[in-house]
Amino acid sequence: MDPAQPGILKGVKLVAATFALGMGSFMNILDLTIVNVAVPTVAGDFAVTPTQGTWIITSYSVAEAILLPLAGFLAGRFGEVRTFVVATLLFTFASLLCAMSVSFPMLLASRVLQGVFGASMIPLSQTLLTTIYPPHKRGLALGIWAMTTVIAPIAGPLAGGWLTDNASWHWIFLINLPVGLLVGISVAALLAGRDVIQPGKREQKMDWAGLALLIVGIGSLQIMLDKGNELDWFSSGTIIILTMTAIVALLVFVVWEWYEPAPLVDLRMFTRRNFLVGSLCLMIGMMAFFSVVVIIPLWLQTYQGYTSLWAGKSVAFGGVLAVILGPVIGANIGRVDARAITTFGFVVFALVGYWSSGFTPDIDYWSIALSRLFMGIGISCFFLPLVTISLSGLPADRVAAASGLTNFMRNLGASFGTAITTWLWTSQAEGFHARLMENIQTYNPLATEYMDRLHQLGMPDDVAYAYLERLITTQSYTMSTDRILVISATLMLSLIAVIWWAKPPFVASRGGGH
Repeated sequence: MDPAQPGILKGVKLVAATFALGMGSFMNILDLTIVNVAVPTVAGDFAVTPTQGTWIITSYSVAEAILLPLAGFLAGRFGEVRTFVVATLLFTFASLLCAMSVSFPMLLASRVLQGVFGASMIPLSQTLLTTIYPPHKRGLALGIWAMTTVIAPIAGPLAGGWLTDNASWHWIFLINLPVGLLVGISVAALLAGRDVIQPGKREQKMDWAGLALLIVGIGSLQIMLDKGNELDWFSSGTIIILTMTAIVALLVFVVWEWYEPAPLVDLRMFTRRNFLVGSLCLMIGMMAFFSVVVIIPLWLQTYQGYTSLWAGKSVAFGGVLAVILGPVIGANIGRVDARAITTFGFVVFALVGYWSSGFTPDIDYWSIALSRLFMGIGISCFFLPLVTISLSGLPADRVAAASGLTNFMRNLGASFGTAITTWLWTSQAEGFHARLMENIQTYNPLATEYMDRLHQLGMPDDVAYAYLERLITTQSYTMSTDRILVISATLMLSLIAVIWWAKPPFVASRGGGH
């Protein structure tokens, strides 16, 4: 393809369009994690538990996941540029509603709207980026796009912490307003006239039945995961009903989509080996990644005495090396086996996870920060290669739909990972707490000796026991955090056996497309 061909941008216009599209995906993904460090503050303001507070994370990610498969349909019917611009502006409006929320249910509903409106932003930003670069530089374009998807989850806690401590949690959403307006207006101006609706696309029917089944199935499953621990799981009739609803709806969804002529989700995409391997690893990798991104700030603030800002600073180090490595990997993705890069990322992530699992209650800030710094190497080395593997061999006219589906899997991984990890973290801590408390009795000389020391410091029995209870609770949640790190590391390491099932070459098909 000649670089002078219509569609390929050059110079300042290319830089500006790259920045605008990158900022669009960055803002969208940032909102997955910018609330992480604000969860205790938001929970306190609305008088809910920190575990319930994590619903502002899962409500957004699962709503976005459900609507992500619509990206291909909407782009085909209304045009990629027009769909991206409208989605960005509506996402910005939903951000304003989040900031104006006066109750927890209103905030949850506004977060759902953010996910619904913003679902098309990520896959279309990726698709549009690849169309404005010449073919030999599209690896670099994907590298830039992948860099935003890697940095945003790391920068989110830092930005959220600073805003929460220095302003209020409402500003976490208000900062989207100028960015969203700038992105929407810039893309509309820079990429005007690029929408060419393919014959038959405008008349394509919407798969309403598939959408309804997906909403019921995934929605029921997510609510079950969110409320399971609170309702004592399957001893609750509500959880049983939600589980059965999710199973039935998802089974019917699979059958319906398989035989539907114009399906919402092209499940036959999963018959392609590389797409199946890449998207499956992406979903499970996101579960492992988000287990760390969500739990570390929550642990630091709740039991280590960190402010929102310092908790954000601790995890933000993970973005330093990602900024450096993202474009390098993108520019060279075609020269090195994507499976090898991904394997290296899995191994580094796992090694850092096992190393971090030795955290103790007296762990210092720099030990935590350095562990996140090195984990940034692993993170930056598996996102882009997995996307490359997933989309390899696909004709260009199916990339938008496939991208929407891979991002659907990514969001499901983030949402399910957050819900499952929060439950595991709490339940494991309760178990550790119970076992540690068994040692606090008069027949244990160590416990008696420690209580005597507290009494010597002038603490009466009730104060001494309260102090000891706090120490044991802190230790329990630290041990539970370490257990989560081990689980996430092991999960990531297990993906090595899966990724090598993918088959090279990992390049897009030349047939069809832009």
